[in-house]
Amino acid sequence: MQATAYTYDPETRCGSVLLDDGTPVPFDAGAFDAGGLRLLRPGQRVRIELADAADGSAGEPGRRRVTLVTLQTF
Repeated sequence: MQATAYTYDPETRCGSVLLDDGTPVPFDAGAFDAGGLRLLRPGQRVRIELADAADGSAGEPGRRRVTLVTLQTF
């Protein structure tokens, strides 16, 4: 799935992306590290993988969370 980088904190390696419908979805350091990136700038197109946060780890149960964020390649 594709998204646009929205926020990123280089100290915590956490941030959020915007889905194409404008929905913000947060990601944690684990998702950032899984993608092998060193830096992310707001506005970059990225490829993401989503999972349901059924365990409540990303806030409310049933919310989506990003499990991988990496640069979009063609």
